[in-house]
Amino acid sequence: MIVMFLSIMAVALAAQQRLPGTMVMPVPGGEIEITFPDQPMKLSRHELLNWVKDAAKAVSNYYGKFPARHLTLIIQAGGGYGVRHGVTYPKGGGLIRITVGEEADVSELKDDWVLTHEMIHLAFPSMADNHHWIEEGISTYVEPVARAQVGNIPLTEVWKQWIRDMPQGEPAADDEGLDRTPTWGRTYWGGAMFCLLAEVRIRERTHNRKGLRDALRGILNAGGVITEDWEIEKALKIGDKATGTDALMTLYHEMATKPVTVDLDELWRKLGVRMTNVEVVFDDSAKEAAIRKAITLSRVKGSG
Repeated sequence: MIVMFLSIMAVALAAQQRLPGTMVMPVPGGEIEITFPDQPMKLSRHELLNWVKDAAKAVSNYYGKFPARHLTLIIQAGGGYGVRHGVTYPKGGGLIRITVGEEADVSELKDDWVLTHEMIHLAFPSMADNHHWIEEGISTYVEPVARAQVGNIPLTEVWKQWIRDMPQGEPAADDEGLDRTPTWGRTYWGGAMFCLLAEVRIRERTHNRKGLRDALRGILNAGGVITEDWEIEKALKIGDKATGTDALMTLYHEMATKPVTVDLDELWRKLGVRMTNVEVVFDDSAKEAAIRKAITLSRVKGSG
């Protein structure tokens, strides 16, 4: 059971002060050392801290704990609005640099996906360059699921994003498989499509008792974090062991070195989800509607 997060007020009172503009926030299984911008911003430190707490809560819930014992998070101020850019490094157990616009407001922080995406990178080992798609694919896939599971976004938003954006991961005419086609679409959405297919296969083979989250937790619990350099086969085999299937390795052998076009329309139909104009419509009579529901099922009491 995940340790309950302290309230923002309690965190502010209990946090250890280090350098000027730096605060340490406890999270399940670790801590986040946050450095705030020196420049004046529309957002208060309290509001930035709440944003960090929400992202960390989503990631901790999905993985069962926060994936770094000590994360250094440097928030930088940039011009304009919104959350601009984030990068995650293995340095010091985990380092994230992220830029927030000086004119950004609370509503933009609530809509932000970047910080959650970057924190998810902490929970998977570093790969060789030709396997960058699995790192980005996991973060792209898990981010909306993790946020929905704790109520940070509505469930419909997960499926809206996937129906709209997943086709960008389909192979083009000159594709040579995920390991050999380092385009933006194949890296991010091709990797996310791999994760979705793995999710469905694991749930089909375990009668919906386990899913991709179990595989990723297995990898994390075996020491598969960003500071470790692993071969992709090692990570996938550990993930398969955690689910009692061979779904990850089988799918990797199918998609690594040759193009595989996925019939996404058929997949959405099977899962019982479709877009009508701009609205997501669920069909609970669909063959695998129970799998669709389980993918985003929350394990946080009271989160919906």
